Amino acid sequence: MIIRNIKKSDYPAFKKLFCDYYAELDCEDEPQHLLEEYVLPDLEDGLFYIALAEFDEKICGFVAYQLDQPENEWNFRVGDGDIRELYVAPSHRGKGMGGALLAFAEAQLKANGAKCAYALPAEESKTFFVKLGYADMGDYNAELDNIVLEKLL
Repeated sequence: MIIRNIKKSDYPAFKKLFCDYYAELDCEDEPQHLLEEYVLPDLEDGLFYIALAEFDEKICGFVAYQLDQPENEWNFRVGDGDIRELYVAPSHRGKGMGGALLAFAEAQLKANGAKCAYALPAEESKTFFVKLGYADMGDYNAELDNIVLEKLL
């Protein structure tokens, strides 16, 4: 397994994985539109980062993360690291890929000055984050109607 930053040549594989992710979430948003209008432009502008998990030369997972800064449109906690999205293809779950992606993002955030990372997990992902050291410290995001889990880096 290799965890690495995304490159432009990875975009086709990432787009497919992102669409699979949104299909699994059963979101109303159209993922192709989100990719073209928001995700890829914001990535290229350096507003957030994406790391990929690769196994046998196949992209199998990703983590999107950012250091919250005032210039970001999504900025919940200035100076903290935001684990925005984390996804591993079903065929590769249970092999440590999600934990490796999360550890990579946390290390990058810490290297850029974050003292804390947080996530707004879906209910079915809460156990994953808790197992990896995240805790409910009582913070809540009213806009997204979601609990906030955090971890000191």
